[in-house]
Amino acid sequence: QVQLVESGGGLVQPGGSLRLSCVASGFTFGSFSLRWYRQAPGKEREWVAGIGIGGNTYYADSVKGRFTISRDNGKNTGFLQMKSLKPEDTAVYYCNASTGGRDYWGQGTKVTVSS
Repeated sequence: QVQLVESGGGLVQPGGSLRLSCVASGFTFGSFSLRWYRQAPGKEREWVAGIGIGGNTYYADSVKGRFTISRDNGKNTGFLQMKSLKPEDTAVYYCNASTGGRDYWGQGTKVTVSS
């Protein structure tokens, strides 16, 4: 059974940090590109960051320099390290794994940045 399970969300003060994890099972994780998306209340889902099979990384301008995406293929896990968090980073964060015609999503983990 294919699964992506995110964790690591929570409540954090502005300027704080969180690390999100995405554990994959049921498919060959290392053969898939990994992306993080987020959806804020009342807004459409937006792409945040991506990491290719070869390890190349890509970021939305809004998070560049603050977020770091990484992966550990040996542990079938992806990560999103978030620093200098802002209230506008508040959203449900989703991981996505894709290759060719296959596209898998996790259930999301909620991040709230508030004092």
